[in-house]
Amino acid sequence: MKKLLLAFVSVMVITACAQHTAGVMASSTGEIRVDNSSFASKVGVDQLKARQQGDLLQGAGVIMSKVSTDLRLQYKFTWYDINGYTLEDDGSSWKSLKLHGMQRMQVTAAAPNANAVRYEIYVRKAFSN
Repeated sequence: MKKLLLAFVSVMVITACAQHTAGVMASSTGEIRVDNSSFASKVGVDQLKARQQGDLLQGAGVIMSKVSTDLRLQYKFTWYDINGYTLEDDGSSWKSLKLHGMQRMQVTAAAPNANAVRYEIYVRKAFSN
């Protein structure tokens, strides 16, 4: 009985923590990854586009609310070179975004250097301290 209770508490702790860090990811190559299905039922990312602006790749995507309430979110672009290595990922920070009910907002970013060939947009729920 104690082992069953311990297992139940462990599962509850793990699942409670996971929802604070996980979200959704959309890639310029068409890949979508959902790390938190509850969050993904409220938020989506689509219409990813890329274009050259001088020597740099510029990326854009639409983050959309699927619910009628306001959402406080964070998003981040991660850029990759032709070999799949991240480019200056430490210099890229999470940006805040507030979406009102059913709102759609385009977000854009430019690659940190001319070696970028693709990108991913990560979206997660913002938590206040």
